[in-house]
Amino acid sequence: MQEQKILVWDAPTRVFHWLLVASFAGAFLTAESERYRDIHVLCGYTALALLAFRLLWGFVGSRYARFASFRYGPARVGAYLRSLLSGRPEHHVGHNPAGSWAIYALILLGLLTASSGYAVFGDWGGEWLEEVHEAFANTMLAVVAVHVTGVVVGSLLHRENLARAMVTGYKSGAPEQAIRRPAWWAAALLLAAAVAFWTGAIPAPGLDGAAVRLERTASHGQHAQKWDTD
Repeated sequence: MQEQKILVWDAPTRVFHWLLVASFAGAFLTAESERYRDIHVLCGYTALALLAFRLLWGFVGSRYARFASFRYGPARVGAYLRSLLSGRPEHHVGHNPAGSWAIYALILLGLLTASSGYAVFGDWGGEWLEEVHEAFANTMLAVVAVHVTGVVVGSLLHRENLARAMVTGYKSGAPEQAIRRPAWWAAALLLAAAVAFWTGAIPAPGLDGAAVRLERTASHGQHAQKWDTD
C-alpha cells in the first residue's frame, strides 16, 4: 500500500482542537486572579460550548472525527503501547488507540470541569465545590501533559509531525483512506460563534457583554494604579 499525504482531519475538528487549547489555557492561567475572573468564566463557557459541539460532531462529522472510528478496547490499547515499546509502532490514519482514550478522558474531564465551574460561579455550593472544580482542572492538566507527551513520542516513532497534522489536516495514508471534504462551512460557523460570544454579540450567562466586561477590567486596573501613585 503506497502512502502519500492525505486529508484526515476536517476543518471543524482542527478549529475545535485549537480553540479548546486556548480556552483551557486561558481558564487555567486566570484561575487564581480575581481581577481576571470574568475572563476565566468566559473561557469556561467557551470550553463547555466547544465540547458540546464536539459531542455532536462525533456523530455527524467526517470519518475520522466520528467516535465510531476510534472506539478501542483495553486489548487494542495494550497492543498499541507494546508496539511503541518494540520500536515498530502500529500506524493509524486517524486516532491511535492510546490517543483515543486520552481524547475521551479530556472530553469527560472538560465537561466536569466546566460544569462544576458554572456551579461555583452560580454559588450552588460552598468551598467544597471549588475544591472539586480545582481537582477536575488539575486532573485535566495532567491528562493534557500525558497527551502532549504521547504526541511527541508518536511523532518521533512514526516520523510524522502529528501536531502539524492537526493544523494542516494532512497525514500519511493511502489515497482511498482520505476524507472527501474539509467541511469549511462548519468550521466557519464554529469560529464565528466563538467570535460573537467573545465580542458580546452572544451574551454570557451572568455577565455583561464580553467586550464591555474586558474594558471595565482594564479600566479598573488603570484606576487602581492611579490610586496607588497618588
